[in-house]
Amino acid sequence: MTATFRFFAIALLLVGATVSLEVRHRREAIPKSEPVKSFPTQVGNWTGQDQRIDNETLSILGPGDFLSRLYRQVGQPDVGFFLGYFSSQQTGDTIHSPKNCLPGSGWTPLESSRIVIPADGESITANRYIIQKGSDRQLVIYWYQAHGRTVASEYWAKFYLVADAIRMNRTDGALIRIITPIVYGDQKGAELRAVHFAQQIVPGLSRYVPL
Repeated sequence: MTATFRFFAIALLLVGATVSLEVRHRREAIPKSEPVKSFPTQVGNWTGQDQRIDNETLSILGPGDFLSRLYRQVGQPDVGFFLGYFSSQQTGDTIHSPKNCLPGSGWTPLESSRIVIPADGESITANRYIIQKGSDRQLVIYWYQAHGRTVASEYWAKFYLVADAIRMNRTDGALIRIITPIVYGDQKGAELRAVHFAQQIVPGLSRYVPL
């Protein structure tokens, strides 16, 4: 860990503590949003089926609105979609990074990088992971989204959380994750599939993740 990174992390914690003390004395602005379970089950040629989130996972996630859905299309491997929306992160219930949760589920990260996804007239920088469990490999892309802003970095997401709490009196935000299997070692095909799915869902996300 570099000195610059340590300084940034400590400064962020101090500012976050200051904001936490300040916002306790004023009522937080909670924007209206649609329940994530109303997200369309039909995305292009993909048809979704809800997946149960077990109680242990829900307890780790904390208070929020969560959707886990498996989308299928004839002749294509499945695409898993997770949308977690937190209307407030003021009490310390912040978004958990998938890179911490996946190893706990038995998946081992093999590669990590960033990917730029052109979608809805903008470019989204997302995290890109290759994970493995036994002989199975999957490709994961995810990003953080709040107030019309998308970021890949967990640290920048927390920085903006503090900044928006001061500027807008809002701490709401979301995690968007897309995951798909790598079949016959076709890593590029998995990436194209995940990116194409992301491009189709991005235009409608503001109904569930307020601007």
